[in-house]
Order: sequence, then structure tokens, then C-alpha cells
Amino acid sequence: MNGNSLLIDTNIALYLFSGDPTISNLLKGQDVYVSFITELELLGYQEIGEKELPMIEDFLSSCIIIDLNQSIKKKTIELKKAYKIKLPDAIIAASSLYMNIP
Repeated sequence: MNGNSLLIDTNIALYLFSGDPTISNLLKGQDVYVSFITELELLGYQEIGEKELPMIEDFLSSCIIIDLNQSIKKKTIELKKAYKIKLPDAIIAASSLYMNIP
């Protein structure tokens, strides 16, 4: 991957949607990746109403979605065994490591 790629998680996306200028500036000019976990969490977020849904869908359509594969599964298991982290966080971290992007 090049130096213009970032993988963001659900919290970062929510900060972006709330208008955080730091996040907005950080993502400018970047290829933004999200794990399928982030995609599911955003679309299933209880506080997202019908009014916000198109914004979320537009955002996700501009991102590169990383789907689950055998390599990510294997790395997720390694991370879960090595660290006390929740499964979704382990999948997101494994996706970042698999894609070699921060």
C-alpha cells in the first residue's frame, strides 16, 4: 500500500460524521479503507436515523471495504489469543495488518 492509505474504525467514522475537523483533515487525499465490521456497525448503529443513512451509505461507497478472508481469520485468531481485545477490534486490526496499512 502507498502512504496515502488509512484504515479507520467505527469510532473514527462517527467522529467524522459529527463534523470533527481533525478527522476530516486527516482523511483528505487518503484512500480510506474500512473493515466489513465497520460497515456493519455503521449501518446497524441504533442512533442513525433515516435522515443520516444516505450520508453513511455515501461515505461507505467512497471507501474500500475489506471483506473477511482466510488470512484475516488466521491473524484475528492470533490477535485474540495474544491480547485481551474484543472480536470486532481483532478483526479490524487483522485487516489492517493484512492490508499493510495504518
